[in-house]
Amino acid sequence: MPDQTNAPDPTGSASWVVSQTDLASELAEPGEAFPEVFATSRMIALMELAALRAMRNQRTATPFGATVRAQARFVGKEGELYAFEVVASDEAGEIGRGTHHRAVVQTSRLLASAQKRRSARTH
Repeated sequence: MPDQTNAPDPTGSASWVVSQTDLASELAEPGEAFPEVFATSRMIALMELAALRAMRNQRTATPFGATVRAQARFVGKEGELYAFEVVASDEAGEIGRGTHHRAVVQTSRLLASAQKRRSARTH
């Protein structure tokens, strides 16, 4: 029987209101054209926070001031999605690993979808 001592709780949740600093356009380097929509990296951070809350008794601690680096390796396409293996590490070693799927989207379509969601929220 598996050890349930440090098993995560069944659910965790997190939410935040999207601000200017959460937009993809704010995270871009000069010369990069990212749209003014919720950044994927912020979405992943929110999902990670929800998972962390489901696992309150398990933590990997990277201290304040440490440098954290992430690497992504393209592993292939799955339908219309591009699949990547991702790894994060600090000076002491690996702190996280996972998979990430991305789609190529048209900016105009992305912005139209964001506008539709904004309209639905105000009604």
